Amino acid sequence: MVTEKGLNEAEAQRRLQQYGPNAIIEKQQRIWLLFLQKFWDPVPWMLEVTLILEMILGKWAEAVIIAMLLVFNAVLGFRQEHKAQAALDALKKRLHITARVFRDGQWRSIPARDLVPGDLAHVRVGDIVPADMALTEGAILVDQSALTGESMPVDRGASSVVYSASIVRRGEASGTITATGTQSYFGKTAELVRTAGSKSHLEELVLGIVRYLVFMDGFLVVAILIYATVMRMPLSEILPFALILFVASVPVALPATFTLATAMASLGLAQRGVLVTRLAAIEEAAAMSDLCSDKTGTLTENRLSLAATKPMGDATAVQLLSMAAVASDDATQDPIDLTLLAAAREQGVAIPPRDGFTPFDPATKRSEALLQVDGVRWQAMKGAPQVITALTKSQGWERVAETLAAQGARVLGVAAGPVGRPEFVGLVGLADPIRPDALQALQVLRDFGVRVRMVTGDNVATAKTVAATLGLTGEVCDRADIGGDCAVYAEVFPEDKFHLVQRLQQKRKIVGMTGDGVNDAPALRQAEVGIAVESATDVAKAAASLVLTNPGLSGVADAVETGRRVYQRLLTYTLNKIVKTFQVALFLSLGLLVFQKFVITPILVLLLLFANDFVTMSLASDHVRPSQTPDRWDVRALIFAALVVAMAWTAYIFGVYAIGQAMGLPVRALQTLDFLGLVFSGLANVLLVRERGHIWHSRPGALLLLAIVLDTIVVSLLADYGLLMARIPLITTMQLLGATILYTLLLDQLKVPLLGHRKKGVPNGPATTAGTSASSH
Repeated sequence: MVTEKGLNEAEAQRRLQQYGPNAIIEKQQRIWLLFLQKFWDPVPWMLEVTLILEMILGKWAEAVIIAMLLVFNAVLGFRQEHKAQAALDALKKRLHITARVFRDGQWRSIPARDLVPGDLAHVRVGDIVPADMALTEGAILVDQSALTGESMPVDRGASSVVYSASIVRRGEASGTITATGTQSYFGKTAELVRTAGSKSHLEELVLGIVRYLVFMDGFLVVAILIYATVMRMPLSEILPFALILFVASVPVALPATFTLATAMASLGLAQRGVLVTRLAAIEEAAAMSDLCSDKTGTLTENRLSLAATKPMGDATAVQLLSMAAVASDDATQDPIDLTLLAAAREQGVAIPPRDGFTPFDPATKRSEALLQVDGVRWQAMKGAPQVITALTKSQGWERVAETLAAQGARVLGVAAGPVGRPEFVGLVGLADPIRPDALQALQVLRDFGVRVRMVTGDNVATAKTVAATLGLTGEVCDRADIGGDCAVYAEVFPEDKFHLVQRLQQKRKIVGMTGDGVNDAPALRQAEVGIAVESATDVAKAAASLVLTNPGLSGVADAVETGRRVYQRLLTYTLNKIVKTFQVALFLSLGLLVFQKFVITPILVLLLLFANDFVTMSLASDHVRPSQTPDRWDVRALIFAALVVAMAWTAYIFGVYAIGQAMGLPVRALQTLDFLGLVFSGLANVLLVRERGHIWHSRPGALLLLAIVLDTIVVSLLADYGLLMARIPLITTMQLLGATILYTLLLDQLKVPLLGHRKKGVPNGPATTAGTSASSH
């Protein structure tokens, strides 16, 4: 079944059936299913149950309003999310290539997807390696940057393994296919990308808030139903009221507001060179406590430069560089050759003409040039120091080489002299220089309370040197200590990054991870904040939630700052929503129990939801300043602080009701007055809770102010003309507005000392109950 070399076609087809195609198969999810998923969450569930009950009771106006809220949230969320599938699409495109394979005793070209384990394949310069191969003969220089992100190609010869998606830069070789499709090194990465991912902390926040609100309103609804049964009130009257009370407790616009705020922030980040592919990552960036950063290309420039020349014996630095350059060639496109030639030209070092050149050979580990010097035929060599010094029988070079290596340099030995009698000229050190903006970017992140951990494949000595230059303090660990509390992780393989992220997450860290290669994709997907750097492959960019279009880490600092501004805005919205929910629920339920009548109609409650959400959604562009430490949500502290403020506003709305009764207003007009009181107190509460200090300490955003003014005018006109409610005079509305302003200023005087006392028990932020920093311009 197996020929002397390779497979026959029958055996290849059998194995194709056994192992499957050399491709990554992914079932595409239908667009309409993705959209319907937006209706499958705790918040939509509650609204959907209420919608059905309203329709059964024939309350069509209320049903239409609830349906509009559902559709609005679904459309907004659907348009902004669900881009992760692009990662797998990019992976699949990588394998759409052809391969040279030996079958039935002859070489032929076939689609790479038809390769099977056991095939004998051949690759040459320019080829993309079609599957994992164990080389049997030949030697090649392989560019694995698509896998690892590292720019330096590696040499591979007989008995070594090359992986799919690598690119052959020099030479040619044959080998046996060892793994294809999802079993290949590349394919396993695709499977990790598919399964990787952390639970959204935003989802946990929404669920936490909903649980508290529903528990409270559920208790009130049960109390009302018991009261109605005792008082023998008609079920047809009390059930719609109970449903509206339940709807009032659901943070209907919470998902939409979060989406709107992050979407607006993503537009601003795009102008600063940060593309957001997953909106929740903006909120996660605010909470990010640890950033695991690649060294190469992120903290360094990802290019070799001449770091040092160490001439030996009677040689000079100029002679050393001249001989190293003459033993290099532009045609090889080898990064080492290009670096040495560029350094010689920049320093004005003469490169003598030559009459022969042998490129670097993995077997001999050196390159060699032949030239004429004063009529004598010379040879110049460069390569591994151990090889060059063995040929020249040199001594005393080891300590110099160790010093250069400890400084992060790649060390080469250089020799030159008459053919057959070369002498050791010295050592050259090549290094990847630190990015000029790296120190500043790291300092900004430290100022934001983010701990930066460097991740590199370099050895421990090199990693220590680079870390010291960057000012990264802490323990330097190797891959055996992945997940330990280290400032630097050295000798790390790309696949280790995925486990590093997981272990830090197990310690309740909010993790950011930078990466650029295909092998980084699972780690980018697993991290709360996956960051593809400017030089990243398409696969890494598709798997990440943030993509930097400018080199370096400055974009990460921008994302953290923006995320924390978004957090402050969302905190204000969330706190305001909880306060208003408590106020409305307590007023509706206690009003019925105390006064034995409906203090407001169901249709006015739904109109109140629209009026309040119209304003609070404008918080997405409010003026705030970011906190200097990672922002984490504390729902319990948030609920407690909101309850304190809600009790004060509940006292206010009962006061409005009492005054309306004293004025002799009829029931319908009194319900209108209550509606206006709830709207005005809701608008005032937004201004109250957005600022930790006194209201006048910071100026609200222009859109927020405009929304408050428009909301006030619209509801005042509705009441004046008697639309959707009983009419009350405009003068009464203005008096109520003035009373609300005075009451807000009084609450503001009580709020500041109260929140100062509660400072340690509430989340960070500028909003009243929420932290240490205030809103600002």
